[in-house]
Amino acid sequence: MTRTRLLVLVVAVGVGAAFAITQVDVEEAIREVTLPLRHDDIIRQQAARFDLDPALIAAVINEESGFSDQTSEAGARGLMQITPATADTIERLSGGETFVYEDLANPDLNIRYGSFYLDHLLDRFEGNEVAALAAYNAGPENVESWGGADLSSDDIQFADTHAYVENVLEAREDYREEYANDLGL
Repeated sequence: MTRTRLLVLVVAVGVGAAFAITQVDVEEAIREVTLPLRHDDIIRQQAARFDLDPALIAAVINEESGFSDQTSEAGARGLMQITPATADTIERLSGGETFVYEDLANPDLNIRYGSFYLDHLLDRFEGNEVAALAAYNAGPENVESWGGADLSSDDIQFADTHAYVENVLEAREDYREEYANDLGL
């Protein structure tokens, strides 16, 4: 092989490898924006603790905060957007000790509390995921008035809560498909 041909071959292989690396990087960047996943170790741990689908926890976090710690105008904190009132309810129901609301910014505590509350809502609404998710978003009192454990998606009377439930259920399927290994599925 001539030196020129060898150089052309090396350049072609290098360009092909650079394209492949760039393609993978682009795909990862798109997935990070459209379907991020962080704290999968905590999600797996809390899913096992409360016998929840880890993809459902990830989907709730994605819909609530996009995996970004933030505080809403309503005072909801952290990845699972827990309000101080909900944190007080969780503390009372779980027999937990008093904590500082700023601690809700801690991913471990926030995912633990959010998972506990999601499990509580699933129990309250007899395993009805639509009702539990609607209650997570709009409050259990609203869900009770819309049909309680018999609630279907069509019964949700707030458009944003209806969209929330649909988005979480769709994202759960996406998390199951894209992150099965990371979530231990």
